[in-house]
Amino acid sequence: MKDTLHLLKTKRFLPLFITQFMGAFNDNAFKNAFLIWFTYDIAKQTGADANFVVTLAAGLFILPFFLFSATAGQVADKYEKSLLTQKIKQVEIILMIGCAFFFYLKSVEGLMVILFFMGVQSTFFGPIKYSLLPEHLKEDELISGNGLIEGGTFLSILLGTIFGGLIIRTTYGVGLLSAFVILFAVIGWFSSRYIPTAKIGDKNLKVSWNIIAQTWKIIGYARQERTVWLSIIGISWFWFVGVTFLTQFPIYTKNIIGGNEHVVTLFLAVFSIGVGIGSVLCNKLLKGQINGRLVPMGAAGMTVSIFLFAYASGLYTNLSTEISIMEFLSSGIPAWLIIIDLLMLSVFSGIYIVPLYTIMQHRSDNKHISRIIAANNVINAFFMVIASIYAILIFEQGFNVVELLLSVGLLNIPVFFMVRRIVKRRLGNEAS
Repeated sequence: MKDTLHLLKTKRFLPLFITQFMGAFNDNAFKNAFLIWFTYDIAKQTGADANFVVTLAAGLFILPFFLFSATAGQVADKYEKSLLTQKIKQVEIILMIGCAFFFYLKSVEGLMVILFFMGVQSTFFGPIKYSLLPEHLKEDELISGNGLIEGGTFLSILLGTIFGGLIIRTTYGVGLLSAFVILFAVIGWFSSRYIPTAKIGDKNLKVSWNIIAQTWKIIGYARQERTVWLSIIGISWFWFVGVTFLTQFPIYTKNIIGGNEHVVTLFLAVFSIGVGIGSVLCNKLLKGQINGRLVPMGAAGMTVSIFLFAYASGLYTNLSTEISIMEFLSSGIPAWLIIIDLLMLSVFSGIYIVPLYTIMQHRSDNKHISRIIAANNVINAFFMVIASIYAILIFEQGFNVVELLLSVGLLNIPVFFMVRRIVKRRLGNEAS
């Protein structure tokens, strides 16, 4: 087994890593910059409903995963993937030029359209990204590759979100943001040109645009191999937990911590870095072997960490509002317990998720792998929507944000027992 980071020195992996990193960075830089620009500038000037636009923007970005995942999976299986990636990155450059144009015009509607098509672009790139890994990596490198992709994705989300939020509030924010997102899109396209060519999964496949029928069909492919299907459900549960925490950080920070927006960024940073650490740790713990034995440990660690996080939140005393990061960290032991528990949760989340992605790829039929990954994206998106609905229902019952997060920890207990039983009977044996 080689060190996890050795893949970053290879031509088989580094171009793909840079391409996906820049894409995720741009997605989040643009999205966060747009939302902050609208909330602090346009909404104040026009009296528009910022909450509605923020909610609509989130929906527009995730909608393409429902609408186009089936088509994206078919296209990725039918055509050569490295060439497709180059085409997708060329589209991203055009979209970022459109971003600059609509920012200049102060067109909220135009930027919403750009946001939707950024979601479309991500929908088409997802199946390609994950199906290229087993194509270019050796079997004992898959854990490393998935760990780096997963860790890199969360790091790029963090950096992109921070970058977009900070630069848009500067004197020449709109101009600087526009220039940088175009530059980053060009870097992503340039790196995509060096991704090695891959075998075509099924060149005789006829792409169907019947969204509903094809979505059911790709889900059917995923369910043919039970190990793959169980891995997809496990991955989707991670996104249920992750989205619940990530979307509630602003409310948690304001109502429980009494912190400002920089404290929200601190929590996002801790969570993203923790997932990255856990993702990279997987290769050392599994020694390059593809099996599910770490998944129950990850699930158990997530549950314990959520309980400790809720307990530490109860110990914390909110004495003021709009406190800074330094004021929060210097407020006492409970603040540090909150940070440590959140870091533990995210590290165990990385340990939980990476083996599942690897098992899904390893056990999928090469002819259908992109469509199976597309099915995974559909189920992931469905679980994210369910997480949002669940949070709304919990709040409507009068519970607060800590109680919501605690309830997710309680839901994770039966998940742990199911995962442990499945791994013992199936995943550990079949994927080893």
